[in-house]
Amino acid sequence: MALTDMTVLQAKATGKDYTLGDIDGLSLGVSAQGGKSWHFRYTWLGKQKRMSLGTYPEISLRDARARRDEARALLAKGINPRLHREKERQAISLAAEHTFQAVYEKWLAHRSLKLKEGRQSTLVQIRRAFDKDVLPALRKRSIYEINRADLLEVVGRIERRKALSVAEKVRTWFNQLFRYALVIVPGLERNPASDLDVVALPQPPVRHNPFLRMEELPAFLRTLRKYPGRQQTQLGIRLLLLTGELRRAEPGQFLLDDGLWIIEPENVKQLKTQMIKAGKNPADIPPYIVPLSVQAIEVVRFMLDRFKPAQRYLFAHASDLNERISENTINGALKRLGYESQLTGHGIRGTISTALNEIGYPKVWIEAQLSHADRDKVSAAYNHAEYVEQRRRMMQDWADRLDLFEQGQVEAASAHLTVHLEGVTGAAEDRNAGTPPGEAAAPILLVAKPREGMCLSTIPVQRLSAVRAPRSEEPALSNIQRERMLLLDILEAPHNLSVAEYAKLAGKSRRWITYEIQAGNLLSISLDNRGQRVPDWQLDPLKRRLVQTILRQMPPGVDTWHIYHALTRPSGLFQGQSPIEAVTPENLHVAVHLVCGAVGEKVMQREGLGMRA
Repeated sequence: MALTDMTVLQAKATGKDYTLGDIDGLSLGVSAQGGKSWHFRYTWLGKQKRMSLGTYPEISLRDARARRDEARALLAKGINPRLHREKERQAISLAAEHTFQAVYEKWLAHRSLKLKEGRQSTLVQIRRAFDKDVLPALRKRSIYEINRADLLEVVGRIERRKALSVAEKVRTWFNQLFRYALVIVPGLERNPASDLDVVALPQPPVRHNPFLRMEELPAFLRTLRKYPGRQQTQLGIRLLLLTGELRRAEPGQFLLDDGLWIIEPENVKQLKTQMIKAGKNPADIPPYIVPLSVQAIEVVRFMLDRFKPAQRYLFAHASDLNERISENTINGALKRLGYESQLTGHGIRGTISTALNEIGYPKVWIEAQLSHADRDKVSAAYNHAEYVEQRRRMMQDWADRLDLFEQGQVEAASAHLTVHLEGVTGAAEDRNAGTPPGEAAAPILLVAKPREGMCLSTIPVQRLSAVRAPRSEEPALSNIQRERMLLLDILEAPHNLSVAEYAKLAGKSRRWITYEIQAGNLLSISLDNRGQRVPDWQLDPLKRRLVQTILRQMPPGVDTWHIYHALTRPSGLFQGQSPIEAVTPENLHVAVHLVCGAVGEKVMQREGLGMRA
């Protein structure tokens, strides 16, 4: 007999449990204390089963019958309704536990086991892109409910602002993240990030790093000799041209008596990639050995003599002795030399590679010198300690040829090597026999038995000093010119961002950042008509608090360059660190006092000079 609402309501406690039956398996259980609950009885695989449908009065008779009907519909489809409900409850629990942000943080922690931290490292790029473009949209969403349309919307917003390279990276990271999630997230069965590249906007043509051909080297070398900026920058470009390496140079890496520069593999990009792919420790791979020419040794000795205790790298950053010289500094110097769009710092390596290949040196030596990975899958693992003596002579010959180029002896400097195979007579002699009178014979590269080295009949050359320019060629610069060149190097440092770049990272509009600068809440520097630059360390809340405290104490009209120099100048109070590097909540007042005092002294000096004038 079917139950009615009145029957259910009037069911009383009798001191014993009893059941009131409805139809189609539904029943109301009444406990000895009077509690009422709904149950559904059914048969599954020949056995009687029972499942709870809730308690009365929270679940009414009508609601209980509706739940019974849903369970019967599942039975008709061959689904156990109790197991189905358990899976649904588990899915709800998993959805709450596995939000997109939770999975992202686990994936990022997993990636960090292989990736190194660094200013522009992959880890930093991932955090920046996800914090800005991904997490605001997907942070609280369950990983189970995110579909391809959601990911396309995120990538589409990036593409609409023309950041196509960022969009490409985010697509790749999405795919990696969801592949990781397929393994660690229970019940996740699809990867919505697959095939996102099918609808990607086309990338602009790849612009390879421009480099110089041999016929262009004489003019470049003479221009470099007269570089009017910082000597460190000039010598950095020269050492890069002599060796193919530069920015990570540290004093302890040089064995000058042996003419060698030893770089550990974790500091070489190509070797670092090999280690990550092979899952090796740095100790498992031999160090990268760079043989040094006489000219390169001269540059290194000169820089070592001027090395400061607070430095870490041989070529230090213009405003931070703990950091290495930036790629922007090298490229900015090449631009001021008139080689914008003709040569970049990385393009110098292309210049060396192209020239040595055209001269006729073995490709394997050149690749070893420029730390290129061996692409021959059949050969054994590449050992960058090989061919040291051969490369030493090759790089000395290259350095001597650079001196010839600078002296205008282009034909001699460009002369091709003649390969002479040991034991094969006549080939080289016959080739040089036809050399016209008065012309130098081509230098001979003797390919001898293994480990017997290389014999190179070098071209006579008058070597030039790699450090000092001839007196007649020394550029006559005033102190004001030198100071402006130094300020320009600092202005173009990578941590000094344009207003637009700083606004993007801060998540604000350009108008708001400009207002903050005008209101004295943000430090900026400028030079001529190059626009304002905002130091990126103001993105850190504590460092911005330091800057704002100082700006509030400054009288109107103070040159912001004075404040910038005082903030970035190393101080004995902070063990050789600058106030902006060393500031903590505990020493904030000390940093403020130090900077304000330094700026005050500078202003008084300038005022004193003005009065005497």
